[in-house]
Amino acid sequence: MIEIPWDAMTWHNPPPGERRDGPVLEIVTGLKTDYWRPTPAEYVHTGHFFGAPWPPESSIELTFRGGFTQQYDQAGLMLYAAPDVWIKTGVEFEDGAPLASTVVTFGRSDWSVAALPHLGPNTPIAIRASRTGDELTIRYGLDGAPPRQLMRTCFLPPDVSLLAGPMCCSPTREGLVVRFDPVRVGPSDAQPHGV
Repeated sequence: MIEIPWDAMTWHNPPPGERRDGPVLEIVTGLKTDYWRPTPAEYVHTGHFFGAPWPPESSIELTFRGGFTQQYDQAGLMLYAAPDVWIKTGVEFEDGAPLASTVVTFGRSDWSVAALPHLGPNTPIAIRASRTGDELTIRYGLDGAPPRQLMRTCFLPPDVSLLAGPMCCSPTREGLVVRFDPVRVGPSDAQPHGV
């Protein structure tokens, strides 16, 4: 896999705090930031996203860690086409616990979650998304493990142009700190549902 330099990415809603520590990007979130589209006519579009073009028939991975402690604290990978077409996937803190979370938005958002009982404070989590034909497959791995645990599959038109990269939000506060390792891209998974 090949690293995407941070300098090749562009901010969408820049955060109030950003620092580069060698290859690591540290982001500090702003007040009440999020991406969510409850209906086609209304949406929240204030989260922090740092993206670069991501082509079809490829995969993308990133590893991150954060102090997820407040309701809806979140971070991970954003796949963005337009204000009404995007997918965010990673960790979201809900009702006192971190969850593996994916929001898929085509006009309006849906939200799928799974428990992450072994995610401790600042435990690294790796997220991998792979585009194969019209299917997107998302996996994760914890604490240095490769991202092999299936998290979500969904339809994604192969002709949709996407930007991809780190995302973080804090809908109920400000000051969530998230550290991202470099983003890497490579070939898509030969068997989307294989391990």
